Amino acid sequence: MMTIGDASRRSGIHIETIRYFEREGLLPAPARSATGRRLYSEDDIGVLTFVSRCRDLGFRQADIRTLLALRNAPEESCGEVRQVAAGHLEDTRARIAGLRRLEAALASLIAECRDGRTACPALETLFSDRGA
Repeated sequence: MMTIGDASRRSGIHIETIRYFEREGLLPAPARSATGRRLYSEDDIGVLTFVSRCRDLGFRQADIRTLLALRNAPEESCGEVRQVAAGHLEDTRARIAGLRRLEAALASLIAECRDGRTACPALETLFSDRGA
């Protein structure tokens, strides 16, 4: 068993983030020492690392909880993991499409400002319905 500081160093996850994961139910409440200090196991480090990786990949907390639950039901998990991942892929593709639209809009605004005139057409575009 290790303290939260040791768990932080081992997992590379900040102490406050570990506490946040606990508050959100992504990490089970840790064991406590006789003096009340949090104590973490090797399995807890694995969960911390897993949750952190899922967050880095952009999974929502609900999806992370589902994936954690499926870890304990391996005989049923593959299809459900695939379903969660497919939903996340769809969301990711929608965000990418939105970012591409944003990129095009910003490029257009920048192009409108290339002549350096005092009255900037990009500002007018942002204030008009065309900018929406």
